[in-house]
Amino acid sequence: MYFTSSRDVARRMAAGLPLVLLLSLTVLAGCSDSDLPVPSGDAVVPAVQAPAPQPEQLLQRVQENFEVGENVYVRALTVEPATNTLWVGTSVGVNEIDLASREVRNTFTREHGLANEYVFGIGIDHDGYKWFGTNAGGVSRYKDGEWKTFFPMHGLADYWVYTFTTQEDGTLWLGTWAGANSYNSKTGTFSLYLEELVNEWVYGLDVDSRDRVWFGTEGGISMFDGEAWHEWTHDDGLGGPNEQNLPASKNTGLGTRSRHDLGMMRGGLPTYNPNYVFSVLVAQDDTVWAGTWGGGVGHFDGNKWTNFSRAEGLANNIVYSIVQDDEGVFWFGTAGGVSRYDGRTWQTYNRNHGLLNEHVYALAVAPDGDIWAGTRGGVARIGR
Repeated sequence: MYFTSSRDVARRMAAGLPLVLLLSLTVLAGCSDSDLPVPSGDAVVPAVQAPAPQPEQLLQRVQENFEVGENVYVRALTVEPATNTLWVGTSVGVNEIDLASREVRNTFTREHGLANEYVFGIGIDHDGYKWFGTNAGGVSRYKDGEWKTFFPMHGLADYWVYTFTTQEDGTLWLGTWAGANSYNSKTGTFSLYLEELVNEWVYGLDVDSRDRVWFGTEGGISMFDGEAWHEWTHDDGLGGPNEQNLPASKNTGLGTRSRHDLGMMRGGLPTYNPNYVFSVLVAQDDTVWAGTWGGGVGHFDGNKWTNFSRAEGLANNIVYSIVQDDEGVFWFGTAGGVSRYDGRTWQTYNRNHGLLNEHVYALAVAPDGDIWAGTRGGVARIGR
């Protein structure tokens, strides 16, 4: 299957051909850039801030949108450079996309071996296995047509699995709603970490150059150096202040799953929960970035936290995802679009610039430098 025009989509649908992901291709041109934010304040390295970019100065643009269905969510994006593949996790299954041709190589649902169609996280281990973390279905592993699913009865911490990372020796880490697992591929066994974490609800994972594992949770940041555990919360500087005096989120992460509400609004206003970390990224310089719920994005240099919010140029203070491209530029997926930050200036991409939706849950960097952004409704390609 190839990305096609809407006319070709209609023809394929009439012929009864399966269309799960990326149903139509829209080439975007002439998008309005009128609402770019004006950056202010200091960057990571204090510098004189340049004026906000004018429309003609945008370094990259939303080039294409690939639709998946109005009420389908794209929650996970992972690039496999060895095969030039984009793995797309949605609320209706997984798709394997050839980045060169835009061809859909495979579509996976429960019929194919996936434990649950709602996929929140995708990881690729050192042996080339693809791991799909699902919403209440455990984790499914795939390679060369072979599937295997793991549940708590096999040692998995929980049925809800959201994030992955891999250490230098091949140890795979999984973040769940009931702690974190490490998986030893040689023995095929899981180890559980629960009491060691600042909070059991784990959404973000990454590994630094010293092979230390960083965890983003609903109660702050934890780090495991191989021997000892360390943690940081809002009291330590994580997450910006509640400058807008927003209502606090009722979601503490300490309740039961039956009342675990991920709604962002309360009384018609966005909520504030700076300890709640959606995403963690270890940057090329080994510093750590954390996307929070209402506290913007925090940057940890090893000694202190510096926070960036809408006041500095971030599109929204709810930050779901973070990546860094090969040129060192940071990209943040927020509740208000995608923000690009080069250490000095900010640029934001929202619906006015071509995104299908402004809640950007997942980001990935392709080998050619393109940025892929997952939202409700589809995937956008941001490129030059």
